[in-house]
Amino acid sequence: MLRYISFADAVSAWFGKTFAWLIVFMSVGTGYEVFVRYVLNSPTVWALDVSFIMYGTLFMMGGAYTLSRRGHVRGDFLYRLWSPRWQARVDLVLYFLFFFPGVLALIFAGWKYAARSWQYGEVSVSSPAGIPIYQFKAVIVVAGVLLFIQGIAEVFRCIHCIRTGVWLEADEDVFETEDLLMKQASMAEKDAHP
Repeated sequence: MLRYISFADAVSAWFGKTFAWLIVFMSVGTGYEVFVRYVLNSPTVWALDVSFIMYGTLFMMGGAYTLSRRGHVRGDFLYRLWSPRWQARVDLVLYFLFFFPGVLALIFAGWKYAARSWQYGEVSVSSPAGIPIYQFKAVIVVAGVLLFIQGIAEVFRCIHCIRTGVWLEADEDVFETEDLLMKQASMAEKDAHP
């Protein structure tokens, strides 16, 4: 179980961090569009579609990574009051009742949409540029498979917590800027007053 959790977390992290670079491309593309639209008075016909495609891809491909880091929004006003074992039991039931059926629906419906889109070479109908979007429909399937893989790891985390009473956390690899600044300030204060 622990080996599978490490594997799933590593796969989710790789995809999440790789596709996070789309933020840079979106920023450059949007900056370019703002420049040519407002400075050169010559707007592009493709910028809006490309930003939608990149944002959608980023959102979909980051789902498994976010799940592995327990980053999804949850209404935990009661949940946080429970013991870890009770949290794990509830999570385990909810994974099988809601998560896996939803993810399987995403995979199978996404497969159908992607196959049809590839078949006729779908292009965006919302822009005069006719940006091809069939390749991005495949992202739905890939994101669903990644969520499924990570979901199995989360079930294993629940089982581990039920057995031990302690949540097995993923490696922390992203930190809030405020937390880093506070840590640096407290270290500087310790160094100043030994």
